[in-house]
Amino acid sequence: MKINLNISGMSCAACAQRIERALLKTEGINSAVVNLLGEKATIEYDEDKINPIEIVNIIEKTGYEIRFEKMVLLVDGMSCAACSQRVEKALNKVEGVINANVNLTTNKATVFTASNDLRAEELIKAVEKAGYHAEVEVKRNPDKEKEIREKEIKTLKTLFIFSAILSIPLFSAMFFHMAGFHTILSNGYFQLVLATIVQFTAGLKFYKGAFKAIRGGGANMDVLVAMGTSAAYFYSVYNLFSGVEEYYFESSAMIITLILLGKTFEAVAKGKTSEAIKKLMKLQPKVARVLKDGVEVDIPMEDVKVGDIVVVRPGERIPVDGTIVEGSSSIDESMLTGESIPVDKSVGDEVVGATINKYGTFKFEAKKVGSDTALAQIIKLVEDAQGSKAPVQRLADKISGIFVPTVLLVALGTFLIWYFVKGDFSHALISAVAVLVIACPCALGLATPTAIMVGTGKGAEKGILIKGGEYLERTQELDTIVFDKTGTLTKGEPEVTDIISFGENEEDILKLAAISEKNSEHPLGQAIVNRAKEEKLVLKEAENFLAIPGKGIHAIIEGKHVYVGNKKLMEESSISVATQENELLRLEDEGKTAMLLAVDGKIEGIIAVADKVKDSSKKAISELKDMGLYIYMITGDNERTAKAIANEVGIENVFAEVLPENKAEVVESIRSTGKKVGMVGDGINDAPALVAADIGFAIGTGTDVAIEAADITLMKGDLMDIVTAMKLSKRTMRTIKQNLFWAFFYNSIGIPFAALGFLNPMIAGGAMAFSSVSVVSNSLRLKNFK
Repeated sequence: MKINLNISGMSCAACAQRIERALLKTEGINSAVVNLLGEKATIEYDEDKINPIEIVNIIEKTGYEIRFEKMVLLVDGMSCAACSQRVEKALNKVEGVINANVNLTTNKATVFTASNDLRAEELIKAVEKAGYHAEVEVKRNPDKEKEIREKEIKTLKTLFIFSAILSIPLFSAMFFHMAGFHTILSNGYFQLVLATIVQFTAGLKFYKGAFKAIRGGGANMDVLVAMGTSAAYFYSVYNLFSGVEEYYFESSAMIITLILLGKTFEAVAKGKTSEAIKKLMKLQPKVARVLKDGVEVDIPMEDVKVGDIVVVRPGERIPVDGTIVEGSSSIDESMLTGESIPVDKSVGDEVVGATINKYGTFKFEAKKVGSDTALAQIIKLVEDAQGSKAPVQRLADKISGIFVPTVLLVALGTFLIWYFVKGDFSHALISAVAVLVIACPCALGLATPTAIMVGTGKGAEKGILIKGGEYLERTQELDTIVFDKTGTLTKGEPEVTDIISFGENEEDILKLAAISEKNSEHPLGQAIVNRAKEEKLVLKEAENFLAIPGKGIHAIIEGKHVYVGNKKLMEESSISVATQENELLRLEDEGKTAMLLAVDGKIEGIIAVADKVKDSSKKAISELKDMGLYIYMITGDNERTAKAIANEVGIENVFAEVLPENKAEVVESIRSTGKKVGMVGDGINDAPALVAADIGFAIGTGTDVAIEAADITLMKGDLMDIVTAMKLSKRTMRTIKQNLFWAFFYNSIGIPFAALGFLNPMIAGGAMAFSSVSVVSNSLRLKNFK
């Protein structure tokens, strides 16, 4: 097999050689050519020894990234886990496919490729070869999806009612016959007419599904149902024309009727699993009021372009993300933050699409439109999560892949044993039919995806965006949480609390520090600048500015060399801090960050800044401890200040004076002790540490949702959402395990009973149908999660 991968991150020929060496020393890779200019790798490999995912992992471990293309296919005709497993296998065999996930609940296949050379036609051809129909999902349309789902439910309901009307007389005939009454219902030819109509009209969908599956080289639920009901039907026909008054028409008809009833309930329940997406989609307004040549014009939201001036009136939803250019208002941002109190906005403030304008009229410039808006990103994240697979599903997938062929062998064995050992053809056939019908692996295929869909949807409703089933599963395994301090445990909005002068007056100290920090993006520096603005100080531009990460800054102001930073910066700059030691210790003991200011090699003052702890921090840490988790805090602050904050929120384990680039190493060191670590940070500055952790939680307060940086994004910035995420993860996994247990238990108990002749095929059909409904209903209980 050959695959082309798009690689980013290469800067020179050495990078390309490094990737080639890593690939060529791997067993199963026959050749590897990396093109630096084209940023592409062409790899030939032995598919029996290595798969594309492993190749991608090798390249990523060498320090480079693969640029993926994603395609979503709508797959029609799948009826059970065996179907989804076969479609998945077919897609994964297509050259150029890295990974394909097929979701039975949504009837979608998500295909990841590493090259845009792969065309949709090739994927569709592979699905059709496997016996199913597929088309590319162009754009998500909730109205269209609702229409398709309602049409499916209506068709199933009609078939069920039609089948039930014709099957009930057959079912009644069985009781009349047992009671010794002979009516028209007991007449074999009358039963033949009713059973034939049911078998080849209501049951036609099973024959079609079975034909496609067999043509595709496999077997599924439709094969089992078609074989089972056909055996009962045709044996009854044979007996009728042979003069033997022993019919099983009621069994074949009632099996079809009961399975159609189960499928109807299943379709209704499956529709409810994706309600979170529907709720989010409904938040999007359909029309935007845009200024065109000074005139207000209503246009479809999809037609809004970046730079357009949009007018919003009271009570309307804001169509896209942007910045206010005229007017002011109060905006309900509960969709994003969960806070019910409206936020005041004026010129220069950002507004987010789908939030509600409560009072004033204003104009804003569109900055993010279409798929770039915050709401679109949230919807995409939830969609991706609901289409993903949790590791626990691999077991179910493996079993369902070999399940149906195994059941066919068991059914054949059952028939042969009963026939040759007992010499009873009728009993042998009915026992084999019961095995075929009871064993359909529908519940097995629905056990995990339905719970993942409801779980991730529930998380989204609560402002917890979970990237996929894998992360939802992994969250409940965590035993350690590491918190960044600034902006995570604290509000990230520090204020100046003390200005101490050793020579210059306090105003001059503040002014020099503010000029030095004017170009700094650090929150502590911004606090000093904000205080200077409050004091209405005139701030000139520094002649030179240099930020020294983790230590402070150096600036030249009117020829003077000014240093603002921590003790480490002063010592490295050969500036003595001996006489200021006691003052520093006092401020740090109070939980304040003390910044020294030196002018031309001499300490002139100290500015202390404090960042207030979030209201939820202490409660969240207390609850996490009650859940048995180890808690750590990591910060660039000095040890005394860090411990003061840690004591306030109840954290005993503190890593202080850690530079941003070293946070990932700290996380790795904790993981190396065998702990499962969750890292909580702002998702941008802490990106390496978030990636290094088993689960990265990004604080995504406001519009800057750090979706790419972490596995879970906390939209509200409320640390109690970590507790909620962990409880949701535990509850979802418990639901999945319950589903899988009942699916396995049901089959492992039902098949032996059927094989031993203790199970009537009709009861088997009813049990099989309602096993799927029970699994989906159990998953839907997650909607009540508090």
